[in-house]
Amino acid sequence: MSEPAPPPPPSASRQAWVTIGEAVGVLALVVAGLSLWDAHQERAKEDRDRAAAERRAAGEAVFVMRGVVEADGQRLRLEPVHADEVIQSQTFVFPAKVRGDVVRTTGDARIDADWVTDGLRKSGPSAGRGDGGDLLVPVGVTTTYLADGQAVSDQSIYLVGYRLRPRWLLGAKVELEGLSLARRGVAGDLRGKVEAMWR
Repeated sequence: MSEPAPPPPPSASRQAWVTIGEAVGVLALVVAGLSLWDAHQERAKEDRDRAAAERRAAGEAVFVMRGVVEADGQRLRLEPVHADEVIQSQTFVFPAKVRGDVVRTTGDARIDADWVTDGLRKSGPSAGRGDGGDLLVPVGVTTTYLADGQAVSDQSIYLVGYRLRPRWLLGAKVELEGLSLARRGVAGDLRGKVEAMWR
């Protein structure tokens, strides 16, 4: 008795259709994932815009910065607390004994230790000591930033925390440690208010 013949192998065209079908399925998954991600991004942007509009409608001052220590304390990178705000330019006013002239930046929001090293060395560790023993120097900051595509200006006073690290023969090294808001929405003579806070 002869054995039954084995089933014929699938044709090449049928195998090609399976491969094309799998590729179409994967492509459909990718498109669906991208659509979902795009919808999520759009929804998040709408939520941020709505929150910013509500804060402005309520009369709240929305602009506050934080400082991120970089380069072993030689720089504070400044960034808005609210991600929907973009810093355009800034003017910094330090106490006259620390730095007599103003410093201006455009686009690169930062405070460099080099700006104040000489003045803080001359002032010594007794000047600017906070209640907790931290060394602090006030700085008046005028910031132009974008919020919802509109240019807005803010004038505030921040406290820059720093450390004087002794070095033999080279003089103390100034290391910046952080930034905290002291007064928001300051009107009038910014330098005078910075000097009063330093004294």
